[in-house]
Amino acid sequence: MTVQINTARLLKLIDDFAQFGRTEKGGVTRLTLSDEDKQARDYFVQIVKEAGFSVQVDGIGNIFVRRLGLQPNLSPILLGSHGDSQPLGGRYDGIYGVLAGLEVLLSLNDQRIETMRSIDLVMWTNEEGARFAPAMMGAAVFTGKLSLNDALKIQDKDGLTIKDELERIGYLGQADFSQYKAHAALEVHIEQGPILERNQTDVGVVTGALGQRWYQITFDGLASHAGTTPMNMRQDAAVGMAKAIVKFNEIGLREVLNQGRVTVGYVQLTPNSPNVIPGKAYFTLEVRHPSTVSLTQIDQEIRQILTDIATETNLSVCIKQVVTLEPLAFDVRLTDIIQNTAEALNYSWERIVSGAGHDSCHLNSKFPTAMIFIPCIDGLSHNEEENITDEWCEFGGNMLLNATLALANEH
Repeated sequence: MTVQINTARLLKLIDDFAQFGRTEKGGVTRLTLSDEDKQARDYFVQIVKEAGFSVQVDGIGNIFVRRLGLQPNLSPILLGSHGDSQPLGGRYDGIYGVLAGLEVLLSLNDQRIETMRSIDLVMWTNEEGARFAPAMMGAAVFTGKLSLNDALKIQDKDGLTIKDELERIGYLGQADFSQYKAHAALEVHIEQGPILERNQTDVGVVTGALGQRWYQITFDGLASHAGTTPMNMRQDAAVGMAKAIVKFNEIGLREVLNQGRVTVGYVQLTPNSPNVIPGKAYFTLEVRHPSTVSLTQIDQEIRQILTDIATETNLSVCIKQVVTLEPLAFDVRLTDIIQNTAEALNYSWERIVSGAGHDSCHLNSKFPTAMIFIPCIDGLSHNEEENITDEWCEFGGNMLLNATLALANEH
């Protein structure tokens, strides 16, 4: 026997939270620890307290909500996702998983369903990494992969630290979750890609995630007058960057069939003036791949390409690797439970690998973890026009509710 969420309420919750940082085209800009983030956090805490749930905030600002089970001594089920967004991002990325988890707790209350295990819901801090790097920061601190002291010192482009901004918005918490153990962790998320919609599949059973390598690269040349410096005497950092971008794109195209992705997402020229040859070019590079061996080989290629270009163009180059995430597989037993849940609900399903990083990727190293995907229209994400159907919204909520219920009553 399956149970159902209150779809109308979940849709309203999504609409309500989409007002915090709403953009002209219906997306959101809700950067980590911004005023808009504070508004979303405050409203979230207000709702869960009114529903009778307890709330705790840890030192990095992760918000934990508990619906108490009949046997509180047993390890809980952990649900959740993140509340922050990309600049000009979508209204579902991350926050859908938080609100679907909230709807699970509210639906259990409405239907007076008790569970043996407690159910915890978390809103993670800074999954996107758009304002403060690295991404998935709240989950990294929670799992011990990043020290809290180091995280609190991290600055944004204006020199404001994580600690400064947590204090400013009132979410520098004191709760200690260093000994926390979950029986299982689940996250529901939009796919952020086109596969489920293209295949007309209702839900994705996420079996794992691609490995990732992120780099910060700087070419240094010589800034000089654009009108008086001959072409063959220039040390143009922008040319070095352009040559590198083309080479990196060729690697990505070569790895298409292997599910590899290579992206230059951010570029900055200095002094960035129309009539000055750029003396410095800074850019980011990220590589994603399901194979650790391939990631290692591509890393060697990248370094050789950059060295060769620097020599060819009379530049110096600095390569800083800032993120290393190995390819991972989610818990097999949990993915089987999710698949069985889809079949019980009569939803079509397929197994899928996540191309994006998620908070669950960090949790996976600490306790059994799995993810559920729902389709998004045209596979569009990190975009104001990111969208889902009401039906997909309902599918994800029902999947999370029924899988959680099964796990929360396990001995």
